[in-house]
Amino acid sequence: MKLTLKQRKFADEYLISGNATDAAIKAGYAKRSARSIGQENLTKPDIKSYIAERRKEIESHKIMDAKEAMQLLASIARGETKETVIVSTGTDVFEKKKEADLKTRISAIKEILKRYPDKNDEEITAQIRKLKADADIAEWKVKELRGDNDSKDKTTLIDDIGGDGIDDD
Repeated sequence: MKLTLKQRKFADEYLISGNATDAAIKAGYAKRSARSIGQENLTKPDIKSYIAERRKEIESHKIMDAKEAMQLLASIARGETKETVIVSTGTDVFEKKKEADLKTRISAIKEILKRYPDKNDEEITAQIRKLKADADIAEWKVKELRGDNDSKDKTTLIDDIGGDGIDDD
């Protein structure tokens, strides 16, 4: 991108204000032609590209990434992150820094553990076993419907019972 100093200044000012005329004036263009030059600059490919790139940079700094989120959760869980609380003594009011309470720290720990589940966790193991069983049943049903099963038993199971299986008639 080949931008003149004036064009770069225009683009930077435009990113701040969102106003092409204002940006043109602040970049040093004449006030009487600032409106038309501002609009013209916004159509130039190099300037448009520079503005888009800078916007992307600015936005990426505003958004917390996963690593940053995990670091913050870990800091809260360890009690390293302090929060400001207002304390009133009846005659005086002041600010005090304190570490997160136990409930907040436990909540942070739970959030971390959701992202790193223990492979030996009984609940996860049970869920995986159920999913595998469901997949095996579905595979068996497909084979039965296609007639691909080598089984000598020609019993076909049809699960047409809804709800709890109790007939109210």
